[in-house]
Amino acid sequence: MACWLYEGTLLFGVVVLPGLIFGIVTNTRHAMDNRHGLQALVFGVLALYFIYFWCKGQTLPMKTWHIRVVDRRGQPLRWPRALLRYVLAWAWFLPPLAVMAPFKLTGGEVAVLLLGWVAVWALLSRFHARQQFWHDVLAGTRLIDVQPDVSRRRA
Repeated sequence: MACWLYEGTLLFGVVVLPGLIFGIVTNTRHAMDNRHGLQALVFGVLALYFIYFWCKGQTLPMKTWHIRVVDRRGQPLRWPRALLRYVLAWAWFLPPLAVMAPFKLTGGEVAVLLLGWVAVWALLSRFHARQQFWHDVLAGTRLIDVQPDVSRRRA
């Protein structure tokens, strides 16, 4: 979960510049103007970010926490599988967002619904034989622990 939080913090920096450029190019004056275009842009930017780094094996937070994403055979991901993993990973957020869309919920209600779903989705991994997240199971990927070689460090 710490890796996930670190990733979220880093992603702010990844999307802020494209979002700023989008706002300037489209002359957006209000946050609700052009929001669907901005959402599509952010979705695409995040897709490029994750697909690129997952094909390399790790994002920066994954490298920090010694996690690598591989396919079922332990090989690096190719872009179609990385894309599939990216789309399926949205199961962490899309169901509660779809449920709350038709309702005018308060910020607290949104937080409870979203955090509740994330907790349920994370707990569901306990029901898998290898305790994998379900988007990894469906995408044919898995996360592995890659501890650094301490013998190569300087004394």
